[in-house]
Amino acid sequence: MSGRAKLAVGGVVVGLILLIWVPWWVTFLIIVGVPVAAYLTLDSSQRRRLRRVSRRQIGR
Repeated sequence: MSGRAKLAVGGVVVGLILLIWVPWWVTFLIIVGVPVAAYLTLDSSQRRRLRRVSRRQIGR
């Protein structure tokens, strides 16, 4: 199993546990908030590179 697959499975498991133990809106805030916070911690050159790579992936 690849590293990305393990990460995806772990994310699903954590999401299911959060849905059971905390209200749905808290789970939603965590699921949306963590990637947004990570993006905001990048500096401008890293954000440009990430956008460029993302566009390239879409246009394969």
